[in-house]
Amino acid sequence: MSLGPLMVDLRGIALDAEEREMLTHPLVGSVILFTRNFADAEQLARLVADIQSVRSPALIVAVDHEGGRVQRFRKGFTVLPAARLIGHQFDADHKAGLELARATGWLMAAELRAFGIDLSFAPVTDLDYGINEAIGDRAFHRSPDAVAALAGAYMHGMRDAGMASTAKHFPGHGAVVADSHVALPIDRRPYVDLEGDLVPYRHLIANGLAAVMMAHIVYPAIDALPASLSPRWVGQILRRELGFHGAVFTDDLAMSGAAAGGSMLERARLALAAGCDVLPVCNDRAGVLALLDGLKERPEPASFARLARLRGRAASMPSELFASAEWRRSTDAVARLSRPPELRLDA
Repeated sequence: MSLGPLMVDLRGIALDAEEREMLTHPLVGSVILFTRNFADAEQLARLVADIQSVRSPALIVAVDHEGGRVQRFRKGFTVLPAARLIGHQFDADHKAGLELARATGWLMAAELRAFGIDLSFAPVTDLDYGINEAIGDRAFHRSPDAVAALAGAYMHGMRDAGMASTAKHFPGHGAVVADSHVALPIDRRPYVDLEGDLVPYRHLIANGLAAVMMAHIVYPAIDALPASLSPRWVGQILRRELGFHGAVFTDDLAMSGAAAGGSMLERARLALAAGCDVLPVCNDRAGVLALLDGLKERPEPASFARLARLRGRAASMPSELFASAEWRRSTDAVARLSRPPELRLDA
């Protein structure tokens, strides 16, 4: 059975009977976990193993675990810094900032892979325009070149730990005020003025980026549809103009920003027609069931291969990881970032 395009969520810390049946549906290909699905590291490992045993090939298991205020698991995991703090280190010392970005990406991915999780939706590649509170300190920097460099280092750290990267939110969420969780943001800039937002994507794509998550934002100078549902943004700009050949995720289709596409079924159809590979639907079980019942469209055949390539590679067991020299170096680098600077008094 191929992995389907739907990414679904779970209610609690263990699969219930309805969820176990839901995960066997051919339209489902992946599961996203939240804090409500986490009690401790041992329970998490059991839940992930249970999800992956439901069918073959195993479902992809994902989580939003960027660090800062978006980190779903904390007990038993390293508390990761917000991206903005890494950007501040980059401003003080470019080399140290890049090393910290790489170490943080590796640490985040290595810890998740030790518990069987395939994918974390990171890094954030939005520019910090100082406008959007939903992005805020999740962005590395205001400079496109700085974001490209830091996100690239973070991506390479994730890759070394056995995890693919997902750059988000294409083409850029930083220049709008509205939060697409609760409203439909509109960015009225012409295409030429979006070039800075695209710089990190050009860099990451050239370095083998595996996945992109689309933004629920309308750019009326380019298309009347949100970017997540737009054939122009996905097919023409991302795939043809930027040459991206990896997997394309929509942002959560249950968010208010996606409502411009109509009903949940209409949103999913638009996203697939635009060229998206994976359609997350979170905190909306009724919406998931409506799609399982009514969605007849399927992604193009190449989509199944793109999704399969997101599966995590071989990883260390937790005990081996936590005893490794690289884990100790990386946790120390992250810890140093949160320590107050030393007070130095000149004689």
